[in-house]
Amino acid sequence: MNQFESKQSQPKLNTHEGWVVQVYGSDRRLLWVLEPSHGWIFAIGCGVGLLIAIIWMNVARYSPPLEPVPPTELPALRVD
Repeated sequence: MNQFESKQSQPKLNTHEGWVVQVYGSDRRLLWVLEPSHGWIFAIGCGVGLLIAIIWMNVARYSPPLEPVPPTELPALRVD
């Protein structure tokens, strides 16, 4: 009688397995796939882009202007 009272074991979650998100259209065609490497590449790209933007802003702040700055005051007129 004890054989019917056996407890079913829960499936174990293996955290070492990868994951994939697949999106299908209404006609059951694969539209796109999102893998972990895509997420890592996106995160690295955002970090590199932020680093380049910060460096660019710091370089632009300390570089001389491209055009000479016109004088703010007009020279005095010489009258004979």
